[in-house]
Amino acid sequence: MPSRHRNCLLILALASVSLPSPLHGQARPEHQHTPAAPSTSLVLTVDGKPTTLTVSDLQSLPQKTITVHNEHTKADETYTGVLLSDLLAKYSFAVGESTHQKMLHSYLKAEGTDKYWVLYSATEIEGSEHTADVIVATSLNGKPLTDDGQLKLVASADKRPARWVRNLSAITLVTVP
Repeated sequence: MPSRHRNCLLILALASVSLPSPLHGQARPEHQHTPAAPSTSLVLTVDGKPTTLTVSDLQSLPQKTITVHNEHTKADETYTGVLLSDLLAKYSFAVGESTHQKMLHSYLKAEGTDKYWVLYSATEIEGSEHTADVIVATSLNGKPLTDDGQLKLVASADKRPARWVRNLSAITLVTVP
């Protein structure tokens, strides 16, 4: 199998794996209610170039509203924010004919202020490849986020919010050569 195909399969496998809790049966860190510094800005890194975005910066971009079921709260929740694919397109990662191959070899690491992090394959956040929505949310049910910091990563297709990141502080796009 050619090296590039092997790398692509590795990225997809890593993106779909749910990592076990290092706490051996205890609640995972993203679901504990220990105080974490609230997120107030987002550092988006694309091709090694970091950009710091404020909540106002994110709210000035086109917004998407999604309703998801939160398995932890056993309730439907409506979040509004910017599509992650739109955010990446604005900051030098627009998917098209010339960047399609790069997208297939890329993944994203999203991290909260509590150092909890998750991975997404770039195809999971791109509308031309995947039907789910992944947003950087700034509001919940029409009100600014509070308990989860000012920013939260939310994915509409996940059955459980294990890859949602509250107190979102950084998103890094990595491309494997």
